[in-house]
Amino acid sequence: MLQALTLILLCQLVGETTVLLAGLPIPGPVLGMLLLLGWLFLRGGVSDDVGHTADALLAHFSLLFVPAGVGVMLHWERIQGQWLAIATSLVLGTLVTLAATALTMVGVRRLMSMGLTRRSKVDD
Repeated sequence: MLQALTLILLCQLVGETTVLLAGLPIPGPVLGMLLLLGWLFLRGGVSDDVGHTADALLAHFSLLFVPAGVGVMLHWERIQGQWLAIATSLVLGTLVTLAATALTMVGVRRLMSMGLTRRSKVDD
């Protein structure tokens, strides 16, 4: 488990460092996640150790929201002054995310049905 956690954190560190040094316009953890994905592809899949470690991290994922809650309480006066902008961005962001997800699902279903149609024609 320690080796798997080290791998996950090392990928995040490399991503953060690369973004900082290169000035890339993406978050460091996202680049680190892509590096981890590439590593897993090279290895041929997720090992049991990495899988168990990831499951353990996800099981305690809610703890990562505690600092955000503390930040909300700390900056409550500022939030009260900007509540309309915050609420609008939350609602619009949610709607855009739902629309993008729905369109992606429609596209994937269309591609999958095209693939199934081609296979059935080949089988005939």
